Amino acid sequence: MAKSKNHTNHNQNKKAHRNGIKKQKKQVHVSLKGVCPKFRRNQRYAARGTFAALAERSA
Repeated sequence: MAKSKNHTNHNQNKKAHRNGIKKQKKQVHVSLKGVCPKFRRNQRYAARGTFAALAERSA
């Protein structure tokens, strides 16, 4: 009796491209949970400064 085939990759590439191979979606807001509190505080001040600079530039 012949050995049975254990694995084949036949047609998998075509099947994958039928719906298109898509890039993984990036998160809009990355979670800061578990990040150092000093870093989070600094991020808050940096965001405030950036917002003020953008408002000043648009005015």
